[in-house]
Amino acid sequence: MTKHEFEVEMTCEGCSGAVTRVLNKLTDVKFEIDLPKKLVWIESDKDVDVLMETLKKCGKEVKYNGVK
Repeated sequence: MTKHEFEVEMTCEGCSGAVTRVLNKLTDVKFEIDLPKKLVWIESDKDVDVLMETLKKCGKEVKYNGVK
């Protein structure tokens, strides 16, 4: 599986909770959230566009930083 890094405009536990909820709806993904650094790492074989669109569902600004 490929590990992707995204920057998500999260400011509180509620924001990271929203990210967790949308990512939990995907199958075959593992993810890690760093709230202070506003980073989300996702391990998945899914296309980056699918991951990006899923993250955008939490209502926050999302930027793809690349493969880590």
